[in-house]
Amino acid sequence: MIILALDTSAQAASAAVAKDGYLIGEITVRNGKTHSQKVIPMIDSLLEMLDYKPEDLDLLSVANGPGSFTGLRIGVVTIKAMAYALNKPVVEVSTLMGLAYTVNEPDGLVCPIMDARNRQVYTGLYRTGDGSVSVLHEDSGMALDELISILKKYDMPIHFVGDAVPLYKDYIKDQGINARFASDDIFTHRAATVAHLAWLMQNNGIVTDAFHAVPNYHRKSQAERMRDMLSRS
Repeated sequence: MIILALDTSAQAASAAVAKDGYLIGEITVRNGKTHSQKVIPMIDSLLEMLDYKPEDLDLLSVANGPGSFTGLRIGVVTIKAMAYALNKPVVEVSTLMGLAYTVNEPDGLVCPIMDARNRQVYTGLYRTGDGSVSVLHEDSGMALDELISILKKYDMPIHFVGDAVPLYKDYIKDQGINARFASDDIFTHRAATVAHLAWLMQNNGIVTDAFHAVPNYHRKSQAERMRDMLSRS
């Protein structure tokens, strides 16, 4: 099975192709260009380098959130359009699960944290290792202090990863948690992990299609929050 995966949920735009669960190619770009400028050229270049045509793909996968509202829309819409045109199935992968999977640590737990502004984070809690991943706390958006209260219940190492680590690393260190921190230069959003998780998920029958794939924002946009506030005033 040949899988094309895409992750445009954060600053990095990443595309990968895996065959039968093994990565065979990946392109990840972090520069000033918008994801809308990067994604299609990245996919075209990757398939060309691997001597594949779009018709050779068996499955399409995408990191569907949480993350940047614009980035998520670009990634999901791109995969939806390809899936519709090629009549291929889709697997939606949690952005946070994909991020957690970059830290393949059997020692302790992995807590991805993405900045949601105003001391809020997108987060979840995972156990990874030996090529598998399990969910201990479902993905959600919450205040940082609420997350700290949850994590204090676990008497084991907790590996933090994500773009909120540089923002809150020092604060987390002071909270009495056995915290370890992954470098964002290495453990960043990667389509390779999305592809591998999609492989595991489709083996368990977790598959959708072009019509049902949607971004999972986990919170309303700023415009929606402002509209709701004005409607109550």
